[in-house]
Amino acid sequence: MRRARTFRSLPTLACVALLLAACANTRADQAVTPDPGPAPAPKPAFENPGGMWMPTQIAAHAQSLKDAGFELDPSVLTDPTSFPLGAIVSLGGCSASFVSSEGLIVTNHHCVGRYLQNNSTPEDNLIENGFLAKTRAEEKSGGPRARVFVTQAFTDVTDKILGGLDKVTDDKERYKTIAERRKQLINTCEQGRPDTRCLVSSFFEGAQFFQIEQLEIRDVRLVYAPHPGIGVYGGEIDNWRWPRHTGDFSFLRAYVGKDGKPADYSADNVPYTPPHHLKVASEKTKEGDFVMVAGYPGRTTRLKTAGEVREAADWYYNYRIAMFEEYIAVLEKLSAEDEELKIKAAGRLRGLSNYFTNYKGMRDGLNQGGLAAEKEKLEADLQAWIAADEARKARYGDVLSKIAALNETRKQTRETDTAFSEVLRGSTLLGVALDMLTWADEREKPDAERKRGYQDKDVADDEVAYRAMQKTYDPRLDRAVFKLFLTRAARLPEDKRPSILTAIVGKNVDEAAIDKALDKLYKKTKLGDPEVRVKLLKTANKKTLAKSRDPFIKLALAIKADVDARNEREEAFVGAMASLRPTYIAALREFTGGNLAPDANSTLRITYGTVRGYTSPGKSEPYTPFTTVSEVVAKHTGEDPFNAPKALLDVANAKNWGPYAHPDKGEVTVNFLADLDITGGNSGSATLNARGELTGLVFDGNYESIASDWVFTPAITRSIHVDIRYALWIMDAVDKADHLLSEMGVEPAID
Repeated sequence: MRRARTFRSLPTLACVALLLAACANTRADQAVTPDPGPAPAPKPAFENPGGMWMPTQIAAHAQSLKDAGFELDPSVLTDPTSFPLGAIVSLGGCSASFVSSEGLIVTNHHCVGRYLQNNSTPEDNLIENGFLAKTRAEEKSGGPRARVFVTQAFTDVTDKILGGLDKVTDDKERYKTIAERRKQLINTCEQGRPDTRCLVSSFFEGAQFFQIEQLEIRDVRLVYAPHPGIGVYGGEIDNWRWPRHTGDFSFLRAYVGKDGKPADYSADNVPYTPPHHLKVASEKTKEGDFVMVAGYPGRTTRLKTAGEVREAADWYYNYRIAMFEEYIAVLEKLSAEDEELKIKAAGRLRGLSNYFTNYKGMRDGLNQGGLAAEKEKLEADLQAWIAADEARKARYGDVLSKIAALNETRKQTRETDTAFSEVLRGSTLLGVALDMLTWADEREKPDAERKRGYQDKDVADDEVAYRAMQKTYDPRLDRAVFKLFLTRAARLPEDKRPSILTAIVGKNVDEAAIDKALDKLYKKTKLGDPEVRVKLLKTANKKTLAKSRDPFIKLALAIKADVDARNEREEAFVGAMASLRPTYIAALREFTGGNLAPDANSTLRITYGTVRGYTSPGKSEPYTPFTTVSEVVAKHTGEDPFNAPKALLDVANAKNWGPYAHPDKGEVTVNFLADLDITGGNSGSATLNARGELTGLVFDGNYESIASDWVFTPAITRSIHVDIRYALWIMDAVDKADHLLSEMGVEPAID
């Protein structure tokens, strides 16, 4: 995925949409149809209507949780520091969980790609070979940027952010006021607490803000990643598809100093002792069982307007899909030419391929699946509801039209603005040069008045990032990607080309001119050297940068005014929306009965539902919710991405299932489906049973569900999970990771 989703129990926007869809599909003549076909499957006792819930919202779900089968006191899910939420962690892009008292962490295989890449060489490519540390001494550092974040507190700070903002009439000033208040809250929260990372996160499109405190663990090591013939079995062919047969699991370990506090990597560090860790489920998960996922879902867009949905369906996804095709082709060509480049490009290529499939699914769901039209119908009902009452008209009457007007103005320059952004991000070195200019500007201000991310406390983190950049940077790779985005910008009609293109290439923008410009940039730059980057970070000021002869610094100076102007326009747009979005959300809350889930924003969320299959649109036979090892063997071709390791095939053919066989299948189950609401960032999240025990890991969703980031559809939205029994069987029978099984409280059972 690699994504994941969530749930809702009372009347919600998604529920209303589903009711509308159900009514539209009802036929008056169904009762007299001569051949009704097979009887429909009985409706499950509980059907997840969608929604990714904050711990602070769970109290309203107590009865729904009990009705769905949850056996613990639902109040435990309201506290992020209690069990089981206290065992759930963020890796800064993926989710994970502690599974032992000695800091052992389980997550997805695709979430440890950076760890594998960081420790790979052309002579020992862990990406292709997998890895298992037999001892603690063999565990490999994830590098200086590896992190584990443990949430410790949620505090509502809405009044501190929004108080008095109704008196701020200038859009840019509103943006800056919100940004400054968030920064000051973070600074106060982190002051004197070097091991704590604080966030002030926006919920409900800026209608609510929470301050979130997290313990930041900085020494994280790779423990075990199975062979890619297990961990990425099926590759991009099977990505977002069902049936699925991927063992997408791996293990890390968190380390701290001997004093128990977070510390940078050191051989003297000791395993972290978490306050809580998960226990492996003692029973096999079966169809209809309660399951829930707790993790850190990245981004959803369900609270956007119908106009924003339509633009995504008609323009945005088409544009991005075309870009991904070209980008992937560039990386694949470079990877085929050089083993070192292949390693450096691996993570980016895997991510782009995933997004490529994801965005096609988004587009198909919004258009062919009718979700964009469904959103438009729902918004029309909302508008009619507002218009039907004078008090509601006074509160909400023109909010939708004002949002639409702002978006329409922005739409007029979307091709130019998007091309500008692509070029700006096309080169890592240009990004470094622009960052140096910002540091130089901010250093002239008192530390407390600087932009967030450019204060004295941020220098150490940036130094780490600039040194770690070398693991993925290569001038051949950087140049090829930069050329791609310059070429794409040059294809636009002349009146739509971004100014940045002319600044780099000149008025003639053919391929020869682009190559000539890139030659000048890359032949003489020193920014590819990490020591040069770090020195500039610590010492650069406006005077020294103005005198620099580095071509990327000179380019950054040449385009700085355009970049600043673009940033100011974006800030004004965000500031204008900040005065409208909360009103729109208030209307939605009232219209839907108040129980509205916020969009995902990379903060801790909970979703719950049941293990169940589905029937894909246009199909008559439903998908069953489990796949098995015998199906892995049947899919095996000996070539990627269906190249299972011989050790797995041998044990499978011998039917040596040990205690891991599913009672209903007579063999080990690999993956299972559930109706949970997930999205990107949920990857690696623990799938828990009714007792809060680990029964799997969520790692993907079905293709039909991708567009549920915009509108959740219970009948077909499914999350895909690695069955923990498959992970245990692989560890026991295939890779002989007995020491890890024992650490998790599982007795190895297969010789």
